[in-house]
Amino acid sequence: MASKRTRIRLAFAVLLGLALAPLLWVWWSMGPLPPAEPGALLRALGRAAGVAGLTWLLVAVALSLRLPGFDPWFGGLLRLWRIHHLLGAGSFVSLLAHPLLVALSAAPDAPEAVLAMLTPPWREWPVWAGWGALLVMMVFLAPTFSFFGEPRYQRWKMLHRLSGAAALLGVVHALALVRTLEPTQAAWLWGGYGGLAALAFGWRAVLSRWISRKPYVVAAVEPLAPGVVELTLEGPPLRFQPGQFVYLTPLDAHLSAGRGEEHPFSLVSAPGERALRIGIKDLGDASHALMSVRVGSRATIEGPYGDFLPERYDRPALWIGGGIGVTPFVSAARTLDRGGWPVDVALIYCANDASRAYYLPGLRAIAERNPGLRLHAHLYADEGPLSAEFLRARVPDVARRRVYVCGPMPLLELAERLARELGVAGKDIAREEFDLL
Repeated sequence: MASKRTRIRLAFAVLLGLALAPLLWVWWSMGPLPPAEPGALLRALGRAAGVAGLTWLLVAVALSLRLPGFDPWFGGLLRLWRIHHLLGAGSFVSLLAHPLLVALSAAPDAPEAVLAMLTPPWREWPVWAGWGALLVMMVFLAPTFSFFGEPRYQRWKMLHRLSGAAALLGVVHALALVRTLEPTQAAWLWGGYGGLAALAFGWRAVLSRWISRKPYVVAAVEPLAPGVVELTLEGPPLRFQPGQFVYLTPLDAHLSAGRGEEHPFSLVSAPGERALRIGIKDLGDASHALMSVRVGSRATIEGPYGDFLPERYDRPALWIGGGIGVTPFVSAARTLDRGGWPVDVALIYCANDASRAYYLPGLRAIAERNPGLRLHAHLYADEGPLSAEFLRARVPDVARRRVYVCGPMPLLELAERLARELGVAGKDIAREEFDLL
């Protein structure tokens, strides 16, 4: 675990350096701070906001690379996406403040110049390129922040491709209106950051479809419960660790929805199995269509992603899984059953009732064969909400264990609170959220 924390800290240090380096470069190039007069101060703040906003936009685009093996450096794809969202939000706010602060810097001397600076003649195309970048950002960021309600996944993905246009317009604006850097310095700075963003965008939008996606065939569709199936896919071997997920793109022409669309699903197979197995719950149009995907149809897989469960356990663990969120632990249990590693693990399987505990029979069989795995079912219909008393009775030594939680958000929040109440340190609680927006 120490090496993992070191790796993540190193990745965040590099990311922080990338996010702050242009600001420090511009501050150093500007020389002494401007005199304490409103116009000069607003102008300096406006330029700083522009530099910060464009930097964070380009870094956010670069982080959308989604190259398998890259996200574990940041603790998994979900954590990387949260950083991406924060950078996008910070970029938008900074870029919105940039023209307002620069325009207001003229107010003390010539108030009428404020509007003229905000809306210059059309021949001032570099300024309008900046406004265009802001407008494009409004279009693709509004769904992300649920401004118009909960976004549809595929619409959100399609609109997010506009981030490339926003980044391009921003770089054009910065290079054409160089103020604080020499033209050569500006070319190196924005060319370098723009190049990183362009490489990431090109990989994600074009190259990954031909290089990273691997062809598979649906070999079996096993219904586990109403609205839940387990797909078996045959194709090239995939190296992954338990708890990771992949992006599945079904190509069955008879699907009612989702054909050719990629969606994330957890692996429930163990590494080294001949075929991949994926657990899918009916949670939308695309997943609903997969309930009846045809055996023999083609699909592609991209991944794996995620960094939820460790490859080896250096201390006792507690797994808490609910609903389709039990799938990472199913993969880990099946790995254990194949002689994966010696463990001391307690698994709390949360479900509404016995009919929804669709992986329970298989997990019980694995637990019977492996004394290191102790399985406890928690059925809401019989027990009510998960409680500290339930955990304490089944796992008396919970305070010395590292806790892993996966499931719907109410369960995540409840399990984390209970674990803290029972003496588990915050750093020893890991949670996986199935939310990639």
